Amino acid sequence: MPSTNIPGADNYALQSVLSAYSDEAYTTAKKLNSTGLVGSNPLINKDTETFMGQLRWFKPMNPVINVASIVDATPGNRTDYGSEFLNYIKTVRTSGAMKVNMKQVVTQSDGLKKYGRDWGELRAQDTHDGLLSVLKGVAISEALLGTGVASGQAGLGGQTFENDPTDKRYGFYVDLGSAVVTDATAGNMGAQRANAFLNAVGMAYKDYEPEFFYLIVNPAVMASLRSANLIDDDRVQDGNISFNTLFQGKFRLIQTRANQSLMGAELTKLNTGAGVDIAGTRTSFVCLPGAIAHEELTIPEPVEMDTDPKAYRGGGTTEIWHRWGYVNHPAGYNWAGPSEDFVTNAQYMSVNESGTNMALTDTAATTVNVTGAWTRKTNSALSLAILPIFHS
Repeated sequence: MPSTNIPGADNYALQSVLSAYSDEAYTTAKKLNSTGLVGSNPLINKDTETFMGQLRWFKPMNPVINVASIVDATPGNRTDYGSEFLNYIKTVRTSGAMKVNMKQVVTQSDGLKKYGRDWGELRAQDTHDGLLSVLKGVAISEALLGTGVASGQAGLGGQTFENDPTDKRYGFYVDLGSAVVTDATAGNMGAQRANAFLNAVGMAYKDYEPEFFYLIVNPAVMASLRSANLIDDDRVQDGNISFNTLFQGKFRLIQTRANQSLMGAELTKLNTGAGVDIAGTRTSFVCLPGAIAHEELTIPEPVEMDTDPKAYRGGGTTEIWHRWGYVNHPAGYNWAGPSEDFVTNAQYMSVNESGTNMALTDTAATTVNVTGAWTRKTNSALSLAILPIFHS
């Protein structure tokens, strides 16, 4: 296709070929933002002076019950109560574009208008990427507990039906090892083919199992569920989104081809620990409503334009820059990653080894004394809202 060969305008097709421009539709992976797994938390103070903030709450009490006596004058034992705090981290993102002013003379199109039209898509994609990085970061942090010695004691694997949810030697994840939707056989038909999901949430939440979950599935899992005829006939309306559901609304399905799984090198590194190895090579996430609190920051000069009239021999250039920021924080966790600058998506998934922040794959030969960027703050795992499921 003919195009201009003029420096600064060589990304435009000639008008002699196209009478008008149209926009190609975006076909990026379906996004996680604007779904019910993203919520808000009014306790997050976005206007703190540093890169971090703190959220405080009262811990559950362990009551001491005394039996009164009229013959024993010993004082009764008191019930203690206390509070906890967790850290959350801020991030600020920027994006800009420039046009050569005289380009419009030969292309008859203003490039910055295209940038302006697509600005919403750009920002939504950034939010999605940040949320997905948080999910993976939580998965890494919990996997370090079950597969290594991040807790100071050898890990005991993921959740089971019998484990104590306050024991941090168990990571808050379920390792199925096998496929989440099994092949149909004479003794394995209907809903039984996908009971791995039900077993996973039963192991994780035990007698505190919530009414419904969001289940993030890739197209392969979705196709397996459809082929097994397990998708409910009725859909659930949640805000502006209509969800396919599984098991009479127990799971609201979020279908996306976005890569939820940890890299092979990351799983290999995790499995060098002294705990129980993870057998599943793929990851799916089961999330509670509001599993990740997302709060927008107030940014000075969120949009700024600048011109350079002398550039291109006086033809001039025009730039536009957008700035935005937010807090992403998973329920029940404390930010233990770097706090000297705005956090990046890679740092959401980072680990700490001997006081140094790095990628999991950059750690030493074993995961001894390596902790995740997200440390579990709640006493019980039953208060957590993100359940990674490892499967094949």
